[in-house]
Amino acid sequence: MTTTTLAALVPLLPFLGAVAGLAVGRTAPGFVRPLAILPTLTAAVLAVIVAVRQGGGRAIDAATQLTPTGSVPIDLALHLDGFAVLVAVLVTVVATCVQLYSTAYLRDDARYPSYAALVSLFTSAMLLVVYSGDLMVLLVGWEIMGICSYFLVGHYWETPEARAASLKAFLVTKLGDVPFLIGLFALAADTGSFRITKILAAVGNGGLDHPTVIALLLLAGVAGKSAQFPLHTWLPDAMAGPTPVSALIHAATMVAAGIYFVARLLPVFAASGAALVVLAVMAAVTMIGSGLAALAQDDIKRVLAYSTIGQLGYMSGALAVGDRGAAVFHLISHGAFKAVLFLAAGVVIHAAGTNSLAAMSRMGGLARRIPDAFWTMTVALLALAAIPPFAGFFSKEAVLVAAEHTALGDRSVAPAAAGWTILVAGLLAAVLTAAYAVRLWLLAFRGRGAEVPDHGKQPAAMTSVLWILAVPTLAFGLTVGMIGDWFDGHDLTPSLTTAVLSTGVTLVGGLVTFGAWRHTAALAARTPIGAVAAHPG
Repeated sequence: MTTTTLAALVPLLPFLGAVAGLAVGRTAPGFVRPLAILPTLTAAVLAVIVAVRQGGGRAIDAATQLTPTGSVPIDLALHLDGFAVLVAVLVTVVATCVQLYSTAYLRDDARYPSYAALVSLFTSAMLLVVYSGDLMVLLVGWEIMGICSYFLVGHYWETPEARAASLKAFLVTKLGDVPFLIGLFALAADTGSFRITKILAAVGNGGLDHPTVIALLLLAGVAGKSAQFPLHTWLPDAMAGPTPVSALIHAATMVAAGIYFVARLLPVFAASGAALVVLAVMAAVTMIGSGLAALAQDDIKRVLAYSTIGQLGYMSGALAVGDRGAAVFHLISHGAFKAVLFLAAGVVIHAAGTNSLAAMSRMGGLARRIPDAFWTMTVALLALAAIPPFAGFFSKEAVLVAAEHTALGDRSVAPAAAGWTILVAGLLAAVLTAAYAVRLWLLAFRGRGAEVPDHGKQPAAMTSVLWILAVPTLAFGLTVGMIGDWFDGHDLTPSLTTAVLSTGVTLVGGLVTFGAWRHTAALAARTPIGAVAAHPG
């Protein structure tokens, strides 16, 4: 088969799995699990083959006219460049792990057939966004993900929290999608095409008449989809859904779509210096605000949700300084370790019987009860905090190096103000990230009190995927010197200055948090149980 044929099968297989799963879910429930796992697993294998064939070289394009419109045509087009094929591998691998994990996590759930089908449809929609070479076809996948998130976040619809969270996610993202759609039409009107290659060619020839207006309209949709300030509020509330859904949304679909869209159309945004400054400010506020919010959370999943918002801020920051290679590098790296964090959090919650970090801090022996989750989550938190040699260190450094070059005037794509904004905010966010990562680890795994009840051995379907995803968390960053061809040939290796500076502030954040925890624990140990401070009235 040709590469384009294989690529067309990658989003098609999960879609067919979703249709088949819905069709036989009630009449033949024994087929539901194979229909959830096998099409997505096959799509992952095909995505790897496509990536190997593409090889990070020249982009592969194929198109056929979908329908005559009388004006701007809509094409069923594929655009396979280094970014697209690597992101597709991330999406399919994470989705396969989520489906496998869900067979155990939701084994007693009566609505599992519809859940599994929606996860497959969600995966197919994201793959359509990744591979599509036409913005109208991309929009189809973009909107299907929105409706899938509504149903999946609201899976436990009996609870008012899930109902409210699903509605909020839908409405907030739609709030961004309205100007996003107007921006797509304005972009097509200026360039005469919905085809990405033709749009970029027109932009290169100065064909945009209203670059700032178009870029800002599109950024509204990106802010909603990728949970960036001020449309970020839906993502923490979406934790009301099943934990595997959280892993899928945060690691490989939905929130990654907005970042990927800007990366693919970066010349459109780079045509307006004002738009890049707006994106830089949005990213900076997101990074710092989400870090502060994460420090104040008690729910383990909400801490991880705010961490996702902050890491997406780093990706937006890389795009604001005109480096899409660094943005997509961090997107892929983040996808691996964030999937580990959420899936491991599901094991922790199952073992502890609660989402509350405060409650976990009063339990002893949790790390011994769930060694798989403990070790893989420790590795993933180190990657989140950007400690070398984990993947998160190299990808976050690529963002900071790009900001440094822009701030010092070494690159002309973005204003220097955008570079300084991202560099300063990135370093402050590094301190906060280390602080809340260490706080989560200490409260969850170093609790003092009665032994946590033994809920039995965790199913292999849940623990095995943690180790599968821990491999890229450990190893992906080490390939930094060999994968430049996949990222426009950019050098992604860290510079000594930013590496020392960011690692230093990260260690400060982690050590201060550890010291505060030790001090609090010592005070608690010296306070007699039941002691109450005297207070008049």
